[in-house]
Amino acid sequence: MSWQLHLNIWRSFPTLMVPRGAMVDARNIDGSTPLCDACASGSIECVKVLLSHGAKVNPPLYTASPLHEACMNGNSDCVQLLIDVGANLEAHDCHFGTPLHVACAREHLDCVKLLLKAGANVNAAKLHETALHHAAKVKNVDLVEMLIEFGGNIYARDNRGKKPSDYTLRSSPTAKCFEYYEKTPLSLSQLCRVTVRKAAGQRALEKIARLNIPQRLIQYLSYN
Repeated sequence: MSWQLHLNIWRSFPTLMVPRGAMVDARNIDGSTPLCDACASGSIECVKVLLSHGAKVNPPLYTASPLHEACMNGNSDCVQLLIDVGANLEAHDCHFGTPLHVACAREHLDCVKLLLKAGANVNAAKLHETALHHAAKVKNVDLVEMLIEFGGNIYARDNRGKKPSDYTLRSSPTAKCFEYYEKTPLSLSQLCRVTVRKAAGQRALEKIARLNIPQRLIQYLSYN
């Protein structure tokens, strides 16, 4: 019955998609689970139904996880739900790296911000390539600025020995953005925020919200 479950998801039949006896974590020919398919298609109702039937939010996969699929297709509602139920923000697939790598490569800024605020490692590397390398390659200034504000290392080098700025065109907006941050590093308060959030790790927002500090500081640490 697993084939029917995958088919129902792609047809977006949330009320019909879990036949009796269906294995909610069964893999298809590509190695994806039904939850991966639901996140890829952006059907939040399908995602909720699968999770309510016990689908694993972190299935043991070598390819894209449900969170990777949601980020790849810019399905921010699915991204938020997966984060809320404990999705692994640092899961690596065999192609891109972490979900943050995927979201940056596809320029889904809303997904990127959700991941970063939740505590995703902004400097996680796949073959020494960080999310900031992806942002530079797609020439997205807003994305570059966001990653740097969350502590992205502008001096990180990939397996070719290149910094993110090496993938920009001279005098382009992205090149000028990197030049600005090389000359104007983050303020002390910004660096302290990055350090606190790095210590908090995954689920950073939840941990910060429980700190016994003024609400204004909690808002600042949460990037609100």
